[in-house]
Amino acid sequence: MSAHPLFLHLEGRLVLVVGGGPVACDKACALVESGARVRVVAPQVRAELHAVAETVHLRDFEPADLDGVWLVIAAAPPEVNRQVRLAADERQRFVVAVDDVANCSAIGAACLRRGPLTFALSSDGVAPALVSLLRQGLDALLPADLDEWVKVARTERAVWKADKTPFALRRPRLLAALTALYSGETVEKVTT
Repeated sequence: MSAHPLFLHLEGRLVLVVGGGPVACDKACALVESGARVRVVAPQVRAELHAVAETVHLRDFEPADLDGVWLVIAAAPPEVNRQVRLAADERQRFVVAVDDVANCSAIGAACLRRGPLTFALSSDGVAPALVSLLRQGLDALLPADLDEWVKVARTERAVWKADKTPFALRRPRLLAALTALYSGETVEKVTT
């Protein structure tokens, strides 16, 4: 079965990172950028983790570390990731075990952010290097003025809601409005 894609609002929510190396550091920094509060548990941690984490516990993982957390990132050796997964399953917490699909209950995605747009790619954990290459390729293909597209879409959405535009007409109207960005023409309402 394939994984179900989902975006999480982590602002103000506690996330546990198990591990103290460079991968754990990268994951913790990304979580903090998303507004998460981060708790780190590992016998040794990089100095950067002390700077970004709300709390750092210099010791081995304990099941009680899962108390109060919404999500777990396991960036430790597979045997530790396995302990984390078993304890997390008992507490109904999702675990992203970095590069360790056997110990995942959730899979991280390669993300590309452009303003409020986020593109996430996944291979269900079987080909992460390919996903990374695809993310780079997508980044190169996307227009530089994508933020203008978002402004147009936001404006169009407000109009649709106000005039109760049927769903079947929304995409053609949006396409016409986006095309007008490049042609300099005014957009006529698409009615058919």
